Amino acid sequence: MTEEYVVLVDKQGHELGLQEKMQAHRDGVLHLAFSVLLYRDTASGREYLLHQRALDKYHSGGLWTNTCCSHPRQGETMNQAGVRRLQEEMGITLTTSLTDIGDFCYFANLDHQLIEHELDHVLIANGEGLVFTPNPAEVMAYRWWSMAELELQLQQAPQLFTAWFAQVLDLAEQTYR
Repeated sequence: MTEEYVVLVDKQGHELGLQEKMQAHRDGVLHLAFSVLLYRDTASGREYLLHQRALDKYHSGGLWTNTCCSHPRQGETMNQAGVRRLQEEMGITLTTSLTDIGDFCYFANLDHQLIEHELDHVLIANGEGLVFTPNPAEVMAYRWWSMAELELQLQQAPQLFTAWFAQVLDLAEQTYR
């Protein structure tokens, strides 16, 4: 297996270098990330496609989160990275572009003594009619969630979701209000 690297950045997003991915998550250094959130509009309102991370993921296994997420490779645009990971994680071939609706910086202590310290870009697209073939090494379940369901679950059982998900959803909802 080849080593993966993350792009280290400052809080303004200026590239500072590269670091091996697991070491960056042990050290808690700030690096670039992205979260893709597919949506569809129904008669009862907007729904978002979430997935439950596979139990064997290096952190946050079994938690619900946005459609997919990862880190861009050096020289890769956020759109290219998002399209790549949609295919790798969810088996989705996206034929349209993702829209970068903004970013946020967060720091979270996770399981396995790992730390997420990311400048996370939120990428969205309409997922109506897409076909999914999730990678079982990445995804244990997936489904469309209504905003009402998400609000209730985030209030009553936030521990069921990844550390970054509420901020991803909030940015998406702010964009479309």
